[in-house]
Amino acid sequence: MPEIKKTALFDIQAILKKTGIGERQQTAELGCGNFGFFVFPLARLVGRQGKVYAVDILKPTLDEIKSKAAKENLPQIVPIWSNLEIFKATKIETSSLDCALLINTLHQSEKKIEILREAIRLLKKGGKLLIVEWKNIDLPFGPVRERRVQTDSLKTAAPKLGLDISEEFEAGPYHYGLILIKL
Repeated sequence: MPEIKKTALFDIQAILKKTGIGERQQTAELGCGNFGFFVFPLARLVGRQGKVYAVDILKPTLDEIKSKAAKENLPQIVPIWSNLEIFKATKIETSSLDCALLINTLHQSEKKIEILREAIRLLKKGGKLLIVEWKNIDLPFGPVRERRVQTDSLKTAAPKLGLDISEEFEAGPYHYGLILIKL
């Protein structure tokens, strides 16, 4: 696995290693945000024959990622504008992804189930959904506790949404992670 830097919040390499993403795979970071912290490491993992969809609702964010991808000669990164809260709004083929990532995305929405349904739609059978969210602990930063997504609520919803819980893990000092498999 290529060397990937750590951020103050995450060990990106350790998190991505849990997904088993490799050459020629199709992946997406749903709600990728400005810096593409996971998009660019994903692009290196899937290689030039793979594809990484950088999905966000903010067009300036996607412009920034597109520009950086061009500068770094990473044509496998494809910016996609979408509202993840709307089922079938994301212009990625149904059942086409090997892995989808929701990193610090769910707590930002009141429509968490809709976002999960859209992510699941995009995954192949046996595809992996990686979710990383804030732990429910007191912190001087991050979202207020009421906005944080409880691990137990995700674990309860997963089977109802056609997902099997593969792994639960520490995703850094402030976050937890789940790997879910589409049945």
